[in-house]
This record gives sequence, C-alpha cells and structure tokens, in this order.
Amino acid sequence: MKRLLTILLAGLAGAAPAQTYEPPQHTRPVPLVASAGEAGLMELADQGGAIEHDRPPAWQLAEHRRLSAALATLAPQRKGVVDAYVVAAALDSDPVFGREAREAARVLGRRYDAERRTIVLAGTDGTVESALPMGSPANLDMVLARVAEVMDPGEDVLVLYTTSHGARFGIVYSDADQGFGAISPRRLWSTLSQLGIRNRLILISACYAGVFVPILSSDTTAIITAASSDRTSFGCQSDNDWTFFGDALVNRALRKRQPLAAAASEAAQTIASWERDASLEPSDPQVSIGQGATRWLAALDARSPAGASAPVGRPANASLLTAGR
Repeated sequence: MKRLLTILLAGLAGAAPAQTYEPPQHTRPVPLVASAGEAGLMELADQGGAIEHDRPPAWQLAEHRRLSAALATLAPQRKGVVDAYVVAAALDSDPVFGREAREAARVLGRRYDAERRTIVLAGTDGTVESALPMGSPANLDMVLARVAEVMDPGEDVLVLYTTSHGARFGIVYSDADQGFGAISPRRLWSTLSQLGIRNRLILISACYAGVFVPILSSDTTAIITAASSDRTSFGCQSDNDWTFFGDALVNRALRKRQPLAAAASEAAQTIASWERDASLEPSDPQVSIGQGATRWLAALDARSPAGASAPVGRPANASLLTAGR
C-alpha cells in the first residue's frame, strides 16, 4: 500500500498543470461597424440588429437548443395572482456582466416570487464556458415573445434586467469577436408595445442608460437606469463581480423588504458615495415609476421574503479603492 501511494504521488507531481479557463476576448474591430458612423449605428440599434460571424453550424445548433430549453421552462401565469416574469440579460461577453446577470436573476426571482418564471441570457461567468443561451438582441426578442405568450398582460409583470456597456444610441451587444449589435430605446419600446407587455419593471445597467427613460416611461412602467442620458456609469471592469449599479441596487437594496422607490433611493446614495470616494463624475441614476405601476408593485412587494439575503461577491468599488492606494 505504501509503495502504491508513493507511485501515485509521484505521478501527480509529474502531471501537467490543470488548464486555466480563459474567457473570450474582444481583440479585433467589428466588421462594418467602424465605418458605419453615428447614423448607421443608430439605425442598427433601432432595428435591434446584430452582426454575427465565424459561427460554426454546430455552435448555432447548440445555441438553438440552449434557447429552446430555456423557453420551455417558463411556467404559465396563475389566474388572480400578479405573476412576475424575470428576464436577466448580459449583452456583453465580459465576465462581469455574466456574473451580474446570473445573480440578478436569483435576487429578482426570489424577491418577486418568480420561481420557474425566470430566464437568464448570458455568456461566461469567467470560470467556464456558459451553458446558458447567449445575451443577444435576437435571443432577447424571442424570450420576450415567449413571456408575452404565457403571461396575462392585464395582470402580470415583466421584470427585465439588462447589463452591458452602453452608448448614446442604446445598449451595446458585443460577444467577443463573433457578435456585435445594439438595442435602442425605440427598438425596446417597439418590441414591448408589439407584444402587448404593458406592466414592466425595467432595470438597465449601462452607460448613458437614461436615454431609455423618456420613451419607455408610462403609467404602468417602472424604470431605473444606472446613469442619465449624458453620463457614464462605473464598475464594468471585466474582473469585477458587479457594476456599481448592479451591486448597489440588486445586490444590496433589493435584497431587503422595502418598496422599489426606497430601494432606488438607497442605491443612488450608495453609488454617489462610491463615486465621491473615487473622485468620479456622478453617473446620475434615473428613476421613473408610473402611478399604475405602484399598484402591481404593491402586490409583488407584499409577497417578497421578510428577511434580507446577504450580498455576494466583491464590492463593485473595490478595484478603484485598491488602485487609489
């Protein structure tokens, strides 16, 4: 036995080191985009379009199966109950967004009693290849269409959380070197309008996300964005666990049993303190809650768990504080 143990240990000592997973990188300019100009990018965003390239047929089939499996999990609505359908989408392949979307889905699903009514679209969390359908404009459209099929539009609520980089024309979709696109405020408004989804809580973690507020605000909509239309937001470094907005609003404020408006106010104060500590220009998060939305929010909040869950991951401002030392 002793000799066998010695042989095994010797073999382990000479074994090749375990391979470390490397997340996909953005390494080259996006075809057609660099020369498109602002007008071309706005048109692409208004169409919810995307450029996909170097996608092998086997990958496309696997992606189709991942999305189909996710859509099949959605439970139908319950008559007489205000059901929430949670969709969390990371539209960039940098791991910070994948990590944020996954945990945001867990927090929002718990808060709004959305078990079996939650879908996550996201790339890698930084440790392994993603087993989830990707966050892309096309996949998001199909998920929203499926939600519209199973929900009661007069009774139920869409809870949409998106996280990515942002631009003045909208949310940017960027999947390493294989995909690029964008979703503009007009595109998201048009999609939700065509699908008849009127009751909606929309949370957008991205720079310039305030551009979505004017067109999406309505009596039955609550919308909170990470920044105003002319400001950047912070915390989107690839190795972060959270953006400032995701950490302050989802990872902290929305884990507590408090009204959405109070959670948004708490998050804004937390973000402002982090920005002051790092001498950053205020991102100026935006909040718009329609009067009609307060009724379905009250119904959802009444079912939220009494006890707060604990925040996870490193604080979003940790890397900035370390860099300043």
